[in-house]
Amino acid sequence: MPFFTARPAAKRPPGALDAAGIDAAIARLEEDMPDLQHRHRDLFAYAAAWAERHDEILRATPPDLREATEKRLRRIGIRWGVADGVRMTGQFPALKLGS
Repeated sequence: MPFFTARPAAKRPPGALDAAGIDAAIARLEEDMPDLQHRHRDLFAYAAAWAERHDEILRATPPDLREATEKRLRRIGIRWGVADGVRMTGQFPALKLGS
């Protein structure tokens, strides 16, 4: 199921991706993150490689999908340590067991 909901067709700039194309580009980026991290052992090189992919996706994102795409990319960046933000690394019980 695509992440984006259907909206009325807006005039898109040449080379802009539709919602399915953005979903596919973000999925490819997520799949490539372990390899990207492995190939760029220096933190700055890794962050620069991430920024290139991030910017490439945003350049192909039409204005009506940009905000949602930026949020998704930011969450991926936080998860992989290339964007500032808080990561949840501990576990917490969904239900309190016992009294």
